[in-house]
Amino acid sequence: MNRKFLPLILMLSAGLVTVVITFIRGYSVLYKLGSLLAVFVIFYLIGSVIVYFLDHFDKVNSAAAENTETVYEKGADGELSDALDSDKENS
Repeated sequence: MNRKFLPLILMLSAGLVTVVITFIRGYSVLYKLGSLLAVFVIFYLIGSVIVYFLDHFDKVNSAAAENTETVYEKGADGELSDALDSDKENS
């Protein structure tokens, strides 16, 4: 999934809500701009942190998937077999 635009979408959505609320309540233009700037910065940082964690989790999951090893068991007859195969036979 492409996460490049997640912080921007989050920031602009929060900005839209801020603009609508400040217009409805009739705040001054200076207050509207100040609150909009604060919301843009805060939600851009939140979106960037979310993207960082999602990318980190993907990297950890892909590394774990590459590092999986096959487990072998020695049967009663002394032959090696996959642990998963013997579990299927026991079921």
